[in-house]
Amino acid sequence: MARRIDVTGADGVRLAAWEFGDPPKNGTEPAESAAQHAPGVLLLHGLMGRASHWASTARRLSARYRAIALDQRGHGRSDKPAQAAFTRDAYVDDAEAALEQLGLGPTVLVGHAMGALTAWQLAAKRPDLVRGLIICDMRASALGAASQREWAEWFKTWPVPFATLADVRKWFGEDDPWVERPNPARGAFYAEVMAESPDGWRPVFEPDQMLRSRETWVFDAHWEELAQVRCPALVVRGLDGELGRAEAQEMVRVLPHGQYAEVADAGHLVHYDQPETWLTAIEPFLDSLGGP
Repeated sequence: MARRIDVTGADGVRLAAWEFGDPPKNGTEPAESAAQHAPGVLLLHGLMGRASHWASTARRLSARYRAIALDQRGHGRSDKPAQAAFTRDAYVDDAEAALEQLGLGPTVLVGHAMGALTAWQLAAKRPDLVRGLIICDMRASALGAASQREWAEWFKTWPVPFATLADVRKWFGEDDPWVERPNPARGAFYAEVMAESPDGWRPVFEPDQMLRSRETWVFDAHWEELAQVRCPALVVRGLDGELGRAEAQEMVRVLPHGQYAEVADAGHLVHYDQPETWLTAIEPFLDSLGGP
């Protein structure tokens, strides 16, 4: 099951939210009513991602939670206005609006990469809406101008349009110069963000909008917002991901109620590389939060 729910983000940008599992059941209570009373979970993908990347996580959680994944502005099926703001405030305001319109709060926010940054910034801004936070492979340190230049050059290497989805999977899983060793999960991840056009397969997002989104966080550190998060928080990293162990443990120290977990045999796409191990890492934390 995949059910779309339209919500309105900041500045009127239309956002697509998705449920990927059957609503939680509560005895004889109708499914829709039970879903309204179930604890909420909002899942936020990373840069270039989409809500469907959370499908396996959402399906697993849907037995006990009202788990909804959001296509953030510029991504997936959400609007991509040419002149829209792609600032930190815009992304945070969108997530805040989604929580309020969906009636999910107080919720658990689960974010990957850029989505994790949005999650902890929202948790700091609106503690009344967030009762728990899971941060998946996102750094709090500034990445700098060199990182942004590398990304701009990387986009130029993409051999778009791709002739087939098999070509997408092969390039991102094997041929991409950023791939150190073959990674079929990475190829599948990028295949999900492609759409067929008259001349082949192209990304559903605009690379320029991705760079505009990224430049609003890479030049700054985000430790201060971490320190303002008052709810319990779990920092999860893949052993081969972008978040190093020392920085992850420092993030746990800075968080007032931080905890730590790591997933073996996983890179940056932790929840996509190792979905079962990822769920094993986060479920005890979710259990510890109890009901809403």
